[in-house]
Amino acid sequence: MARYQITDDDLPFASEFLAEPIGYHSPGLQRVLNRMRGADWDFKYVLVVEERHSKWRLGKLPKQRGAKVEMVDGVVYTDLREAECDIFKRRWSDLTGQDLEALLPHSS
Repeated sequence: MARYQITDDDLPFASEFLAEPIGYHSPGLQRVLNRMRGADWDFKYVLVVEERHSKWRLGKLPKQRGAKVEMVDGVVYTDLREAECDIFKRRWSDLTGQDLEALLPHSS
């Protein structure tokens, strides 16, 4: 288990990411992202490109290297920023049990 745990003190970093998911991230946000990306998961949410630069699907990357990515039914994105924000919210919920939509009402 990772030493760093995401807490309510990290909510400003969630706001930062949701406002600008692509590009430079502050050191605090990078710490949160490192935790989300490096966590000991049974699976990790990933984007699967269906049409280059225009269509992505949500997948679950299994823990076992080489195993097949499981596609999440009904989740398709046509905006990369929206996709990145959705995955961030899902990972936040998985790690904290908190719904960012409820905590940050203007995060949609």
